[in-house]
Amino acid sequence: MSSADIYREIILDHYRNPSNFGKIENPDVKYRESNALCGDVIEMHINIKENKLVDVKFNGKGCAICISSASLLTEKIIGQDVEIVKKINKQEMLSEIGLPDLGPTRIKCALLSLKVLKAGVYSYLIQKMTDKESIEKMTNEVDGIFSTSDSTVH
Repeated sequence: MSSADIYREIILDHYRNPSNFGKIENPDVKYRESNALCGDVIEMHINIKENKLVDVKFNGKGCAICISSASLLTEKIIGQDVEIVKKINKQEMLSEIGLPDLGPTRIKCALLSLKVLKAGVYSYLIQKMTDKESIEKMTNEVDGIFSTSDSTVH
């Protein structure tokens, strides 16, 4: 069995039996986004305590790559510090799912959960801030996530 076959099996397993699928009652973070190109929808619910993601659930509908990516991402981030989560990038996410050479449409499927995660976490952090300079800096970081020519997450 080749490594590509192994990754396909992992993706199918996460699609059929996604980790952390569901909802959290009264989450600290709730964020939803869709991929207009294919109709994938992901919503994340996150609880944050002492700057760590202590519980993460996702729900939604989508293709095998979209759901598998969300499942793998939630496994990776539970228990992580917010600052570490903020640094997860596109290449790291694609490497995590083992599909670095996806086409443009499929990349959007693979990165939808990362986009939802980052937008939700940044929104949460902005709500917690009180000084104007920090809010402005964080807002600029959020704008940078979504201001790419191919609409993917950095």
